[in-house]
Amino acid sequence: MKLLLDTHALIWFLESDTRLSDTARKAIQQTDALLAVSIVSLWEMAIKVSIGKLTLAHSLADVFKQLATIEFELLHIHPDDLLLLSAMPFHHTNPFDRLLVAQSLRLNFSFISRDVALDLYGISRIW
Repeated sequence: MKLLLDTHALIWFLESDTRLSDTARKAIQQTDALLAVSIVSLWEMAIKVSIGKLTLAHSLADVFKQLATIEFELLHIHPDDLLLLSAMPFHHTNPFDRLLVAQSLRLNFSFISRDVALDLYGISRIW
């Protein structure tokens, strides 16, 4: 199973936060799962930390190091993601979420997110 984590799901997983659903946690912990995090989520975290809208249990640098030890695949933004994004309807207005959905669709990843509004894009969402 190929899994892309939404930013909140990534943070909650790394911080062992109980807001992460049991279903999502079990999917992430599957030994055969290919886990991915997007540079989009890291960008979102950096922006929100810098403007005081996000407080993490550890420094951003420590979070990035932790990701490397867990062996998450880091997805970069591909031009095809942007082409897909440009054609997507505005069911959701958050630019980070829209780009994550575009990546999930293009790469055929299941998307771990609690955001039910994203279902309108036809993604395979796990929560």
